[in-house]
Amino acid sequence: MLDQIKGLHHVTAMAKDAAENNAFWTRTLGLRRVKQTVNFDEPSVYHLYYGDEVGTPGSVMTYFPFPHIVRGRPGTGEVGTTVFSVPEGALDFWAPKLAADGVANLERDESFGQKRLRFSGPDGDGLALVEDRNDVRQPWAHGGVPTDNAIRGFHSASLRLRDAGATEELLKFMGYEVAETRDGVVRLVRPEGNGADYIDIETLPGVPRGDLGAGSVHHIAFAIENRATQLEVRKALLDTGYQLTPVIDRDYFFSVYFRTPGGVLFEIATNEPGFNRDEDTAHLGEALKLPRQHEHLRSRLEASLEPLEGKSN
Repeated sequence: MLDQIKGLHHVTAMAKDAAENNAFWTRTLGLRRVKQTVNFDEPSVYHLYYGDEVGTPGSVMTYFPFPHIVRGRPGTGEVGTTVFSVPEGALDFWAPKLAADGVANLERDESFGQKRLRFSGPDGDGLALVEDRNDVRQPWAHGGVPTDNAIRGFHSASLRLRDAGATEELLKFMGYEVAETRDGVVRLVRPEGNGADYIDIETLPGVPRGDLGAGSVHHIAFAIENRATQLEVRKALLDTGYQLTPVIDRDYFFSVYFRTPGGVLFEIATNEPGFNRDEDTAHLGEALKLPRQHEHLRSRLEASLEPLEGKSN
């Protein structure tokens, strides 16, 4: 069993409209835009990152906004709900705020004994806030949400699978432990993680596979401290029979990817070098940053990419 993985690093999803996506995550949910760059493989579209003040691993939601993308069809083989942690009592603030902002599909319930508020993002994204009294992470303080109600970072993510067995075993190999099972959902926890410690597995044998599109999660990334430990994990997974990519430099972290038995795309991402490698912390997300291989396209991209409201908050 591995012990190098420390919880979630980031979650990357698809969107249709960059400006709408930016406004939702910065104005409605009060996160900081910590980076605006472009998709490595398709530089004509943004890659937007939202999180806490510095984009701490375990707090960062990222998006590829493709203007002509169709809406995703929810199903199995994908992340179902991305869940964020808020302080105890904060849902009494969030429920009316999200309703006033026109957020769809608001529903209050409980999950594993914690109060939860479920809702949809602009493209039907499956999202939720959960009250967690034990989360001591510091929120972004300048997003228009009082700090005693603000989002701390990820709490958990759910995987919707037709057959959970092999993926559950994979997560155990990655250092997760089964914490509890309720209503057919298995909750796994990474002990002594980074705060973004939970993965829930929903087994839905009769549900068709999801179709990727706007509102779908493209991949889910797990945090690892540095490149040396990443190589250790990559070798261990290769030795177990998984097919992983080579290490890829994503400017703000290094990544390897592999497809899980249930169909979900996993990434192992380093905590280094971080989002302040090319911007001061005070100015994260303000300027368009381009991967080195796309810098020669700057004038064309600055003319074609939809302007985003605000700086980094």
